[in-house]
Amino acid sequence: MSGMDKVHNAAEDLKGKVKEGVGKLTDNERLEAEGQADQASASAKQAGEKVKDAAGEVKDAFTN
Repeated sequence: MSGMDKVHNAAEDLKGKVKEGVGKLTDNERLEAEGQADQASASAKQAGEKVKDAAGEVKDAFTN
């Protein structure tokens, strides 16, 4: 996973946590749900990047 992808995904996760927290504090279920969705999206992107990294390592192992 590239450094910029890690930063972007971490920022998206943080944004989601803030939204969720503000939603809880203000009793805004929509905002809370948006925050949870942002966090889920960031987690999915991180998982996809990890799969790409692992595939690259397997490829490198077979080509070396």
